[in-house]
Amino acid sequence: MALALNGKRVPVFRHTGHEKRCYEEIREEIGEENGEKVTLRHRYETTEALFARDIIVWRNGRAILDVPTLSVRQGEILAVLGVNGAGKSTLLKVLALLEKPDHGDIYIGGTKAWSGKDTLSMRRRLGVVFQEPLLLRGTALYNACLGLRLRGVKRSEASRRALKWLETFDVARCAHQDVTTLSGGEAQRVSLARVFALEPEILFLDEPFSSLDPPSRAVLFKELAAVLLETGMTTVFVTHDLNEIPGLATRVIAMHEGRIILDDDVGTFSSRSPEEILSVYTGNLRTR
Repeated sequence: MALALNGKRVPVFRHTGHEKRCYEEIREEIGEENGEKVTLRHRYETTEALFARDIIVWRNGRAILDVPTLSVRQGEILAVLGVNGAGKSTLLKVLALLEKPDHGDIYIGGTKAWSGKDTLSMRRRLGVVFQEPLLLRGTALYNACLGLRLRGVKRSEASRRALKWLETFDVARCAHQDVTTLSGGEAQRVSLARVFALEPEILFLDEPFSSLDPPSRAVLFKELAAVLLETGMTTVFVTHDLNEIPGLATRVIAMHEGRIILDDDVGTFSSRSPEEILSVYTGNLRTR
């Protein structure tokens, strides 16, 4: 399959017809406001939710991440694009306070991280979902409650909030099943329910659809997009799949060899020629 841009087709992205239809439905039918269709790209503010400055991460004598500056506004959905090894996941871990950079500063809601303050408390303001569902042995409900319980929320309240999100992601029927019996898609839905139950200030997604089969990926993508529209949650998501960008992102950055080589709003990105997009994706065209 191919991605259609400006009437042309990019021949390198393989998706089923069913999956491509789901992406188009998100872009065109995700919601209405005052009788007009609304997409996620309309929903962000000017207030800064996250700011990073002079970020460097070293490995084996070389900088695998070098980001002079990056900001994310409240309600913005930032796609981080690039091939394997471009530095996407390292950037996400640094921004989510899971890895301390060797140099530079991270600010969450204006508060500086790693500055002697309680880093755990700051980290608890954030939510992360990885490629593989990280679930502990036990029921789906136990896992969905876990983050809340670790934050001191009473069992009854944690269960109420977790069940709400299990229902939202269509796995309430699995609440009392052991997670070892769940499909990959169901397990990832439980992971999403767990993080949304925490109501994080910023959500980080590290290719959360990559381990799913195409039909499951497309359906979960659509459901997640609808939830982000409803909640207005600030989101940073890592992807190497261009098809995920038009229906989900409001802004796109592309990375190559640990550096940001492009920073576009989604409209500008989508208006680029297929040749430009492929060049940016592979790191052969730099716009910064």
